[in-house]
Amino acid sequence: MPDSEVLVSAEDLMLFATRLLDAVGVPPAKSQLVAESLVASNLRGVDSHGLQLLPYYLEQIEFGDMDVHADGRVISESGSCLHYDGQNGIGQAIAETCCEHAVRIAAVSGMGMVAARESNHFGAAAFWAQKMSDAGQIGIVMCNASPLVPPWQGREGRLGTNPICMAVPGGEERPWLLDMATTTVAAGRIFKANINGQPQIPPNWAMDSEGVPTTDTQTALKGLLMPLGGYKGSGLAMMAEILCAVLGGGAMSTELGGKPVRVSQMFLAIDVGCFLPLDEFRARMDRLIRIMKTTPPARGYSEVLVAGDPEWRMEHERRKNGIPIGPGTWKALCEAGDKLGVAAPAAKR
Repeated sequence: MPDSEVLVSAEDLMLFATRLLDAVGVPPAKSQLVAESLVASNLRGVDSHGLQLLPYYLEQIEFGDMDVHADGRVISESGSCLHYDGQNGIGQAIAETCCEHAVRIAAVSGMGMVAARESNHFGAAAFWAQKMSDAGQIGIVMCNASPLVPPWQGREGRLGTNPICMAVPGGEERPWLLDMATTTVAAGRIFKANINGQPQIPPNWAMDSEGVPTTDTQTALKGLLMPLGGYKGSGLAMMAEILCAVLGGGAMSTELGGKPVRVSQMFLAIDVGCFLPLDEFRARMDRLIRIMKTTPPARGYSEVLVAGDPEWRMEHERRKNGIPIGPGTWKALCEAGDKLGVAAPAAKR
């Protein structure tokens, strides 16, 4: 087994991930959807939400902590609002259905909001917000997560990384796409450091169990994540918790973190056409992006970027050259393949 990262094509990783999911009884369409969402994150350079998650999903399925056959159900629909019960189904499958409902409702009512409870991890929020922006609508996605983050001035976990994502239809410029945790980094960044044998993490990522900042990976794993921007990150995390779990009637805060996962999610689609013709909106977005990107760069920088730029560039590079997979992640994937009788794809150092 290699002790350094390997390079594998996106196509080979997609097929490998799909076959692993098929092997544990996931219906084919859901296997492909999960694989697509994870590889899409790797392509964008968001490896914390890529194939690193697959062994965890497989373990959930093996232990019966997630129902791969559940499709969820509509609890209620009224005007532009829909309430959904994920029934502990695969997070990506629940998110796909909720996105479809949000887009459908927005096309009729101008906005469509779906609050889903009793779901599972759905990968990166960007994948779902883009589903809505691809339909010519502004997509906003949030979710809650296990309580690994203390509220500002606290030293016990009460909030999750609770990401907030917004995707906008693109014009001549690349689409504007913001996907951010309400912590300094996603928990997966620390898990990635651990599984790939990195003893240190950057400052301001995490705290020890007493709320003191740490750069030691093992201490961080046993400790807490750092809220983004102090009290502002705590406020944003609570906003996501309210719109997902409180409003959706799902598990919240310290009620999360067990088995099943029981996370809640929110999907909001806004029909641009209710305000401006879509082409005019795209042109105005192009103008705004160019205003930002023509700003003289500060000392030490060569250019000004906007949300989504680094990921679009990374995707172009990785589609061309392959996706780097860390040694620990690759080992876990290959071990899963050996266990399930699924051959790993060829990889190069």
